Amino acid sequence: MAIPSQRRPSVIREFFVGASFLFRGFRIWITAPRLMLLGMVPAAIVGVIAIAVLVTLFANIQSVASFLTPFANDWGELAQTATQLAAGLAVVLASILIVVNTYTTTTLMVGDAFYRKISAHVDAINGAPPAQQPLGFWKDFRRGIGEGIRVLIPTVGLAILVLALGFIPVVGSAVAATAGALLGGWLLVVELGNIPFEARGIHLTARRRALRGTRARAVGFGAATYLVFLIPLGAVVAMPAALAGATLLTRSALGEDARPTSANATPDPA
Repeated sequence: MAIPSQRRPSVIREFFVGASFLFRGFRIWITAPRLMLLGMVPAAIVGVIAIAVLVTLFANIQSVASFLTPFANDWGELAQTATQLAAGLAVVLASILIVVNTYTTTTLMVGDAFYRKISAHVDAINGAPPAQQPLGFWKDFRRGIGEGIRVLIPTVGLAILVLALGFIPVVGSAVAATAGALLGGWLLVVELGNIPFEARGIHLTARRRALRGTRARAVGFGAATYLVFLIPLGAVVAMPAALAGATLLTRSALGEDARPTSANATPDPA
């Protein structure tokens, strides 16, 4: 008798499953509201700086756009205005990409202790993974900085690509925005996965490899988080939920949800 082959889930379905991890992360407010509220504190502190940077950029965007388009100075008024508008939008999209990813990296470093507790709480209520021997504060700190830099470097490269895409006539802004959300979302989820993967003794190279194995889910989660972060104050409110969602994505990528739940696992919101 022929054995029916299992159908692989579609990419679109996996994308939305990944996006759902963010909304499942928001549900952690129910089981650990005080811990999630503490997770907003470092997000708010770093958010003030991020908002100041973006406000400064927006206030000077016309000058920046003019600086980037000297070739259009001799064009007609309509063509020159359209080119400068496209350049301004491209700069905004590229800058948002850099600010969102830099904001995430910095916030995770500032609020490391809080976010580790959020991740541990998510694991506790879903079946904790085997405990790893801590390396010590300074070793973890140095590794965190090194990995953060290694994630931010491709972010700058992607921002340059988004800037270039923004100059494509007619559809440039839409293409650049889509690339920013999808590719920027991928880099965002690599960074958000730092804490839950590190808790399992898995670091950057292996983390990327594991996430590639469930790429559609990872991009779905990253894109959803990226878009929520663009809402005014959205990053502050969503940061604890994003970390919780990243922990759920980590469990999914490593197949932990298919394993028996530890009978001794209990919620640990504090």
